[in-house]
Amino acid sequence: MNRVHIKTYGCQMNERDSEAVAAMLRARGYRIVADENDCDILLLNTCSVRDAAEQKAIGKAGYLQQRKKKQPDFILGILGCMAQNRGAALLEQLPDLDLIVGTQKFHQIPGYLENLRAARDAGVPIGDTIVDIGEEPGSQNTIKDHLAPEDGEDRQVSAFVSIQQGCNMDCAFCIVPKTRGDERSRPMEDIVAECRALAERGVREVTLLGQIVTSYGRRDYVHAGGVTPFVQLLERVHAIDGIERIRFTSPHPRGFKEDLVAAYGRLPKLCPHVHLPMQSGSNRILRAMNRPYTRERYREIVQALRGVSPGMYFSTDVIVGFPGEMEEDFEETRTLFAECDFDMAYVFKYSTRTGTPAATMADQVADEVKEERNQILLGILQQNSRRRTAGLIGTVEEVLVEGRDKSGQRFTGRTRGNRVCIFEAEPRLVGQLVPLRIQRASVSTLYGELVLNGVER
Repeated sequence: MNRVHIKTYGCQMNERDSEAVAAMLRARGYRIVADENDCDILLLNTCSVRDAAEQKAIGKAGYLQQRKKKQPDFILGILGCMAQNRGAALLEQLPDLDLIVGTQKFHQIPGYLENLRAARDAGVPIGDTIVDIGEEPGSQNTIKDHLAPEDGEDRQVSAFVSIQQGCNMDCAFCIVPKTRGDERSRPMEDIVAECRALAERGVREVTLLGQIVTSYGRRDYVHAGGVTPFVQLLERVHAIDGIERIRFTSPHPRGFKEDLVAAYGRLPKLCPHVHLPMQSGSNRILRAMNRPYTRERYREIVQALRGVSPGMYFSTDVIVGFPGEMEEDFEETRTLFAECDFDMAYVFKYSTRTGTPAATMADQVADEVKEERNQILLGILQQNSRRRTAGLIGTVEEVLVEGRDKSGQRFTGRTRGNRVCIFEAEPRLVGQLVPLRIQRASVSTLYGELVLNGVER
């Protein structure tokens, strides 16, 4: 009775947290299973960025509670951001939960499960739900474990590395400071050691993660020669033998000082893909959002990055329908969005989050207006993306072979610009950087043929 399934909602940070929990549990003798129907313990790692994300997880947990009536020993837990946001109040809707664990207590999960299993094995009623959403100093240092490496084509070739947690930005629309706590950075030596160990296991690409990743170490390390601690970390990871690609997310525009922009010209392992959240193209709305930059400054950053790397790929986040957003505000967002020529974007309709300043602002925007503006930006994005992918047809792109695609028949990998590719390959090429000639393209996916030893195959 030690089979665990972890279902993850939300961002890459949540994926990394789930992976670390899985690794900790596996080290304690638990089996991590892919099928939720085969588990004895089911953990939902949740998201709170939008109310819809919370409702989706609550709906899933409500459905799973029915399983407990047929399987009394089944253990159900909610982890992560929604657990942190709602805490014991979740029991009003989900009274049969066994475990509610917040974002700073993931490392306590193995111990809590041991307590629940011991009570069950002894025939003692489990009793009250375990609820732990307290803050814990140093908790950012606990997300360091990775799943055991696999052999052959199943081995891990890319990895997320958590470097910083929490946020001090206080954007008016965002609940992350409540769910993730204050900004906290891991020691640089620990991060470098983790990346080095991953390289020794065959990982070729690392993605550095943080709520505001570009704020890494700003209170813990000195700026050396005009180089920020985050860029110092990039330099040290860049020097690791075996690591061939470096990415990071999610940054803040204010973190793109001259040293970070210049890094794209002098650190060849730093992939030419930037996720640069815009949120709005209206200075009036940016002020209301408490975003400390202007549309003019945002444009300068995009231009500076393209000046260093003309082929740079950009993705972004945009919120439409923020309280008080008028037609002229949206028009400014639309024009800047089109001008920046994004390759990918996450366009969100503003969602009220209780406990944030924006939730009580006047002039809430009607849902139908949000939807109309959302569709306008998505239409621009589709045009941009089709044009960019069509321009790649006939070119040869460097691709990291990650493994088989969902069909199991072909292989998949990503370009340095973070485009997903599908192609025929041999299992021995997993983990290799290979040249791929692009033959056709959809909005978001490239299809091609490998060029090995100068011969297409």
